[in-house]
Amino acid sequence: MTSDRTGSTLAPLPASILTQGPNLIVSIHAALDDEQLVRLQRDLLDRVGSQRCHGILIDVAALDVLDSFAAHTLGNLAYMARLRGARTVVVGIAPDVAMALVRLAVHLPLVQTALDLEEGLQCLAS
Repeated sequence: MTSDRTGSTLAPLPASILTQGPNLIVSIHAALDDEQLVRLQRDLLDRVGSQRCHGILIDVAALDVLDSFAAHTLGNLAYMARLRGARTVVVGIAPDVAMALVRLAVHLPLVQTALDLEEGLQCLAS
């Protein structure tokens, strides 16, 4: 358990955040609710500054659903991270998730995507 800025106890996020060189690698293991998405966003933005990260790679391969709030939160994260000097790449988007995002007319102009972790790391290295 962790605590938030007010001292309240929070359940751990179903996501792993690892540091590899100048990048943060985030693996989301299960669907996140809206509060968890905002917590993840805030945590990543804090780490970009404290760890001087240049890139964030977010692996969503375990997700079979990505709702519009989650997609917009990832888009906002990419924009905020870019303002702090870090690029964001999302990898592992399932075909059904991609089709749903298109049907919902979700546009993520600052989110770069790649097929998998290896390609995502190459994107961040270039």
